[in-house]
Amino acid sequence: MDEAVGLLEGELGVERRTLADLDTEAAWLAFLRFGRRLFDVPDTTDADGLLFQYGTYSFNGPVRFTLDLARQFEVADSDGDHDHYVQVHCELRYRPAPALQALGSFDSWFFRGGGDELDEWAQGLGRRADRATIRRFKPVEIRVYQERV
Repeated sequence: MDEAVGLLEGELGVERRTLADLDTEAAWLAFLRFGRRLFDVPDTTDADGLLFQYGTYSFNGPVRFTLDLARQFEVADSDGDHDHYVQVHCELRYRPAPALQALGSFDSWFFRGGGDELDEWAQGLGRRADRATIRRFKPVEIRVYQERV
């Protein structure tokens, strides 16, 4: 898990180009490749999850439509009990646009071991009309980071 941010950046291809050169679809496909990687996590149904979420927010700056692709890992203590979660984010920020703001907010989780398959989850999201709307816009900022929650 300590290498998760670097692995996501590798999938995004940041060694070959800057994050600013990525478009929405390239970031999504990189996130899915990252999502297919296996990590050593506790054996519970919510120990390894992927999150697709968006909305219009102002986090420490101007109002932006934000698409957040996140992966959440459960971290257990020495007794094997839940201690905390670590989230690795690929946050795409867009200039405000009426079509994006009209989408409101949305979130969808996928958990390994939850019975569904990653490809089914991704295909379901791909069929949503909001994905087509978001793909029409290029992010003005992409941020990759990790946080403890």
